[in-house]
Amino acid sequence: MTMPTREEAWDLVCEWVSSDSLRKHLLAVEAAMRAYARKYGEDEELWGITGLVHDLDFERYPDMDDAENGHPRAELKLFRELQWPEELIDAVAGHAEHMGVSRETLLAKTLMAVDELTGLIMAVGYVRPSKDLRDATVKSVRKKWKSKSFAAAINRQDIERFTAELGEDLNEHIALVLEAMQGIASELGLDGRLAKGE
Repeated sequence: MTMPTREEAWDLVCEWVSSDSLRKHLLAVEAAMRAYARKYGEDEELWGITGLVHDLDFERYPDMDDAENGHPRAELKLFRELQWPEELIDAVAGHAEHMGVSRETLLAKTLMAVDELTGLIMAVGYVRPSKDLRDATVKSVRKKWKSKSFAAAINRQDIERFTAELGEDLNEHIALVLEAMQGIASELGLDGRLAKGE
């Protein structure tokens, strides 16, 4: 087993992912995973890197029905070739429900619980007049949560189910992920610069 460094993982992201929005998603999930690792007393590097690479092959192989390379099969092969930790590989496999891999570890359950939620929180940041995620609150996220037309592709029931699977209260879960993302607002481009036309 070889534990990659954060730099090595980010180099892979830069090699495999050209989409700015997907890179931001990966950074958001990484931040949330690191926050949960601290909360649970787990390995922050392992958890953060798992979040950072969980959608590594999505841009190249978005067809999940492709039994050979469809997301996340290509990245799982790569991680095995690199001899990355089995726990990371298992969590990445588990976050793709179509793979049928049960989520047994806390790492796998956490990845699933934060993945879609980060997308909803990003969307909340973009519609704020300030375009600054640091202005957002759990209340503002919950307000948008109720609007079915807002970020309609994000399944709220799934987030609720995965949060329950993790054993966390939904509002506390939103608060932790939001705070983690607020900590990297500048990396996410949600630090107010968009409102200033920068």
